[in-house]
Amino acid sequence: MVTPPDATTVASAGTLHIVSTPIGNLGDLSPRAVEVMRSVSAILAEDTRHTRTLSERFDLRTPLVAHHEHNEAQTVPGLVARLVGGESFALVSDAGTPLLSDPGSRLVAAAIAAGVTVSPVPGPSALLAALAGAGLATDRFTFYGFLARKGGERSKAIAEIAALAHTAVLYESPSRVGATLEDLVAAGAGARATVVARELTKQYEEFRRGTAAELAAYYSEHDIRGEVVIVLAGAPPVVLDEAALREEAATLRAQGMSARDITRVLMERAQAPRNLAYRLAHE
Repeated sequence: MVTPPDATTVASAGTLHIVSTPIGNLGDLSPRAVEVMRSVSAILAEDTRHTRTLSERFDLRTPLVAHHEHNEAQTVPGLVARLVGGESFALVSDAGTPLLSDPGSRLVAAAIAAGVTVSPVPGPSALLAALAGAGLATDRFTFYGFLARKGGERSKAIAEIAALAHTAVLYESPSRVGATLEDLVAAGAGARATVVARELTKQYEEFRRGTAAELAAYYSEHDIRGEVVIVLAGAPPVVLDEAALREEAATLRAQGMSARDITRVLMERAQAPRNLAYRLAHE
C-alpha cells in the first residue's frame, strides 16, 4: 500500500515547473516561461552554459543548477527535499520540452511521489513542430526519440517503425540520417512518404520530402548540419487474400505442420489477424 504524502507537507511544498525553451528562435520563449524562470529559487539546466545564454538574453538573474543525465540520480533526493521544504524550481533542457529525449523524468516522478506539484509551461517542441510542418497524418503517431546506434534494440525499433500503421517520429543526428533511412528502406519502408525536418525555427529551416528510399539516396550523398527530425508515414493497410491464405494453410498442413504452428506462420508471414489464421489453420 502506498502511503500518501502528509497533507501539511504537501501544502507547504514548492512547485516543479517543466519549462519549454526555444529550439532555435529565441522569440519563441513565452512571457509565462520568462516569468516562471524569474520567480523560482533556481533553474535546473541540462547544460548551464547553454541556459546562461538564454538567461542573459532575457535578463534572468535566477541561479542555474546543473541537472543532467550524468548527475540526475545523485541530485534528485536533495532537489526533492528542497521542493518539499517550499522552494520552487524551473526544469529546462537545452532546447524544447524537457523529458522528450532529455533528462528529467526521474526528478518529476520523485517530486510527484513526494506530493510536490508539477506544472508544465508549454512551448517549443521539435517533435510537434516537425509534425505540424510535415504534412503527414497527425491524428495518431508514435514518438521514438533517438534510436539505439546498433544491436538488437535498434533492429527491433526499425522493424517496428517499418510495420507501424500510423505516423512515426524520431530524432537523429545529422551524420546518421542517411544510415537510418537506409535501414528503414531495408526493412520494407522504402515507398513510404517521409519528411526530414532540419533546423526548425532557425534561419535555414528545411522540410525535405520524398519517399524513404529517395531521401536515403539524397542523404547518402549530402552532408548536413543541425538538429534533425524524421517523420515517416504509416504503412498502408494490408489487403488479405483469404483464398491464398487458405491454400498456404493447406500446403503447410500437408507438410505435417500443426494447427498452432500454421496459425503462427499465417500471422507472421501474411500479417493475418489471429482469428482468421486460427480458423484457416483448423479447417
